[in-house]
Amino acid sequence: MKNYISILILAVFLSSCNFETPVQFSETAKADFLTSLTGEKTTFKEVIGQYKGKKVLIDIWASWCADCVKGMPVIKRLQREFPEVVFLFLSVDRKNSAWKKGIQRFEMKGEHYNLPKGMRKGDFVDFVHLSWIPRYMILDETGVILLFKATNSSDKSIVSALKKLQ
Repeated sequence: MKNYISILILAVFLSSCNFETPVQFSETAKADFLTSLTGEKTTFKEVIGQYKGKKVLIDIWASWCADCVKGMPVIKRLQREFPEVVFLFLSVDRKNSAWKKGIQRFEMKGEHYNLPKGMRKGDFVDFVHLSWIPRYMILDETGVILLFKATNSSDKSIVSALKKLQ
């Protein structure tokens, strides 16, 4: 019985862990649709393609997310410290009005798109294994993912990845 419980615990642990840290987005993730502030649909591939040659910090957030709001002062500090970096905000708000009000309310400067399926559905959120927001990712100038997962804006790996780009 003890061995059965040990095996069950190990199986649950291993199935909950994601050891994958990809350096490129999958084609299905890149084909997922985003909505611009003007209401136009575009693919994630088209969005990140605009920033070839630039460093990108992706911030996946929502207007209703307390941890996202709590992390915004740090993101604003990073914007001042790394002005050459593109700050790409991907909202998982289900209502466009809440998303747009959140941008204004929190005075968020950067590039803004919405993941219209929210944080539980869609090829992009499946690829990044989105289970918690905020979520921060760093891309280098060629689109390589340098930092796949940070969930706290004060995570030292964010600054480390941004400095690595300089």
